[in-house]
Amino acid sequence: MSPGVSASGNLDRPWTVAPREARFPGALAAVKPAAKPLWVRGELPRAGEPAVAIVGARAASLSACRLAAELAGLAARAGFAVVSGGALGVDGAAHAGALDAGGRTFAVLGCGVDVVYPDRYAALFARMAQGGGGLLSEFPPGTPAHRRHFPSRNRLVAALGRAVLVVEAKQASGALITARLARGLGRPVYAVPGSGGTDGLLAAGRAQAVRDGADWLAVLTGRPRPPHQPPAELAGLMAAVEGGAAAAQVARRLALPLPAALALLAQAELAGWILKGAGGVYTTIEVTRAS
Repeated sequence: MSPGVSASGNLDRPWTVAPREARFPGALAAVKPAAKPLWVRGELPRAGEPAVAIVGARAASLSACRLAAELAGLAARAGFAVVSGGALGVDGAAHAGALDAGGRTFAVLGCGVDVVYPDRYAALFARMAQGGGGLLSEFPPGTPAHRRHFPSRNRLVAALGRAVLVVEAKQASGALITARLARGLGRPVYAVPGSGGTDGLLAAGRAQAVRDGADWLAVLTGRPRPPHQPPAELAGLMAAVEGGAAAAQVARRLALPLPAALALLAQAELAGWILKGAGGVYTTIEVTRAS
């Protein structure tokens, strides 16, 4: 049996993994209280797979949901799995954004993995389970959602991500609990300014600001924030890469020797304008930039 798949091979059928098993997520080893056996619908995060948690308000603004989807898509294209709590608002937008970018995304639920809550997420949860990601829960199948379940769920979200990003939150919210738990685990916390909860985190020095997609891309890649427009010498390259292209295709489109094309591609990638994805295909990065 391959890791992360039920004995039947049916990704929609709940299965369970115990903490003592080798495939149990190692990131959960440090959580308190200790993690219980996990029920899974779909797959587990892979050993060593980089992941970030993106969380926020259920009653989120439209702009926050759009930004959450964009930031999750950037993370997915940069090779990160996206973890969240499967709730309305920011969580759901982050899951959808990762999927739309071709990435893996995992929801840690406060109910059984066979319980669709909220019910409007039936299609989203199915996409996650069948698209390489999964639904995770400490609660057995059939367990209904209850508000007392969510704080314990949040500790798993905090642990599974290498970092936690709070997109929008009230001054007292579950997203802030996740941020506090992440700090306790030594995870860096980031926050988008503009809401009571995120502004409070930033004012208290408990998070670093992510104002837009360019800031987030710098966090993910460890590279400096790119300027507002690519330099003139990269204009032709950006056009050649539009829609996705391998190095040999770029060289043909620009009528350049392959080494010269590779040098340009490396320059653009280091500057944060393109990403190299699966199969050596380069794509341009479209990010929002705060004014």
